[in-house]
Amino acid sequence: VQLVESGGGLVQSGGSLRLSCAASGSIFSIDYMGWYRQAPGKQRELVATITTGGVTNYADSVKGRFTISRDNAKKTVFLQMNSLKPEDTAVYYCNADIKKSPLPYLKASVYWGQGTQVTVSS
Repeated sequence: VQLVESGGGLVQSGGSLRLSCAASGSIFSIDYMGWYRQAPGKQRELVATITTGGVTNYADSVKGRFTISRDNAKKTVFLQMNSLKPEDTAVYYCNADIKKSPLPYLKASVYWGQGTQVTVSS
């Protein structure tokens, strides 16, 4: 199973970026998908998550500015980031809770992408 992120880059304060993360490999089902970020010298923190049914959860720091969405058929999660601030600068990681088999005794595991850099200049 692989998660591959794309869409990071350099943007000015107030600008927008859209991140994508596509899951591939031996996948039976995907429960939640999410985005986390890690700034230099800080711990990785939750940005947003979304369930298969579309229920979303956001960190307070991004509410009203970021929107998470997913395309279940394409096994892809998106993060639309608007009104970006310099404090949003970080490496952004997607993750997903993935079940590789329909067998009930084989549980889901959490997988992570390699990360994509987002830099917001002031």
